[in-house]
Amino acid sequence: AVPLIASSIMSKKIAAGADAILLDVKVGKGAFMKSIEEAETLANAMVAIGSQVGRKTVAVISDMNQPLGFAVGNALEVKEAVETLAGRGPRDLTELVLSIGSRMLVMGGLVGDVEEGRKKLEDLMASGKAVDKLAEMVEAQGGNKQDVYDLSRLPQAKIIHTITAEQDGFVSAIDAEAIGHASVVLGAGRLTKEMPIDLAVGLVLHKKRGDQVKAGEVLVTIHANEDQLLKNALK
Repeated sequence: AVPLIASSIMSKKIAAGADAILLDVKVGKGAFMKSIEEAETLANAMVAIGSQVGRKTVAVISDMNQPLGFAVGNALEVKEAVETLAGRGPRDLTELVLSIGSRMLVMGGLVGDVEEGRKKLEDLMASGKAVDKLAEMVEAQGGNKQDVYDLSRLPQAKIIHTITAEQDGFVSAIDAEAIGHASVVLGAGRLTKEMPIDLAVGLVLHKKRGDQVKAGEVLVTIHANEDQLLKNALK
């Protein structure tokens, strides 16, 4: 029910006091909205709600037919996020960050247009100031900022298992929903609300849709802490 989803999301944004709201609406197999038509309907509903209460509201629709970036799992994604802020991130994740971030700068009145905003963000990433700001935010919330500068301090899994290609070819599709489910089975998410979350486990892709693959090349690296959960995830 789009009205219920839209009102649930927007009520939180409005109550938090933001005067400008940018929404990243996901679409595809790994998203709640499976088709572009469904995503557009939800995006239009949320923009309408924001506009009606005087908030500058913009929605961006982005692809989730394959995982964003390469990492799936808590510490693995944090590492990838820090590397992206340092300008070393995956191409698709970096592009989404710059696309959304530049629009946020325009909405905040800090730049005149998206191109200027993008250049500003690229400069901040290249200078190291983006990573420094994250470290500052982590410290302000009681975390250790050294974890941002030394990624080896993040939780690491005990078991590293690789899946290799059986033959030459190209990646035609990646099932984002199945990848997400496998990460949950490993312990990166909860199957029930009582389950603990294992911050170290997850998956790292080595290929994306359209990439060429040679027989024997690693397609996915699985990070696990329990043999049985690894076996369950491989199913």
